[in-house]
Parts: sequence; structure tokens; C-alpha cells
Amino acid sequence: MPPKPGSRRASAADDGAAGVRLVLVRHAKAVRKDRRIDDVDRELSKRGRRDAPRTGRWLAGCGFRPDVVLCSPSRRTRQTWRLAAAALDDPPPVVHDERLYKTPPAELASVLAERSPGLRVVVLVGHNPGIRQLAAGLCGSGAPELLKRVRAGFPTSGVVLIELPGGWESLAPGSGRVIACWSPAD
Repeated sequence: MPPKPGSRRASAADDGAAGVRLVLVRHAKAVRKDRRIDDVDRELSKRGRRDAPRTGRWLAGCGFRPDVVLCSPSRRTRQTWRLAAAALDDPPPVVHDERLYKTPPAELASVLAERSPGLRVVVLVGHNPGIRQLAAGLCGSGAPELLKRVRAGFPTSGVVLIELPGGWESLAPGSGRVIACWSPAD
């Protein structure tokens, strides 16, 4: 469990000394690929529907409140966030952005840089390999066991919490510090 960053929603007027926080969430387990269903329309499997609320409970237990959720428009990411958000007392607004669907890490970073100025805590719900590559690329510091875990992979329903001391304008490889990692296997 990460240190408790505070129980209220942070605002842009808060002291920026601690930087900003990025919460990366990989969608929960989806049904297998099927040629009859477009990939964007794949839904969560039974396991995914069970794990996504656990992700929400873990996020709620952290005590911080996101300002916004940036979510891929795929069915499985939308379902993941809807199930996870049910555990939050005050779910943040959600923005579904087409650019987040199966996107490489550089474009994910561009969307974050564009949409996040003025925000303190942003959740991004997305897909591998882009979200894993973004996490591994951003995390330049943190506890060695957490860095190792981030670089090892990003399981379904998993969460990586990253602090960006320089704010959104300094979003660059190695600029983040991993604060926590969680997955349903924990």
C-alpha cells in the first residue's frame, strides 16, 4: 500500500512542490480475441468482472482522489473503470479519448501533457503494451523492488502509481518516481 497522499481531491491551487501523480491502470482481463468481434468491442471476462472492483477498492484505500480519468474508448477499458469507480466515494469525471486505444507510449504521454495541465492526480486506463512501456519509461526512480516490478510487466487490472516531481510539463523518460504497484495477485 502506498503512503496516503491525502484524502481530499487535490486542486491546481494546492502547493505544487510535491509534483503531480499519474495512476496507470491496465484494463481487467477480457474475453479472448474472436474474429467475429472487433477488438475494440471485446468485453471483460468473468475474471475481469471480478478483478476490476478489487482495483477500485485498492485505489479507494490509497486515500487520494483523482481529478480526472482518461480512458481508452474500448469496451473492456470502459467496463474496467465503471466497475473500479463504484468503490470510490466521489468518482472523478471520465474522458474517453480515441487516442488512448492501443497506443504507443509517446502518444500516451502526448495526450497526458495535453489534457493534464492544472490537474494534480490523473488516472489513465489503457492497454498493453503501450501502458506498460509508458510506466517503464517514466519510472526513473523509486524503491528498487518497485522499479523491478514495473519493468517486469503490467498485469490485467494492475495499477502503477507514479509521482512526477516536475509536473506535467516535465513528462519525459525517467522523470517519474514509482510510488506503488498493485495487482489482483497481491
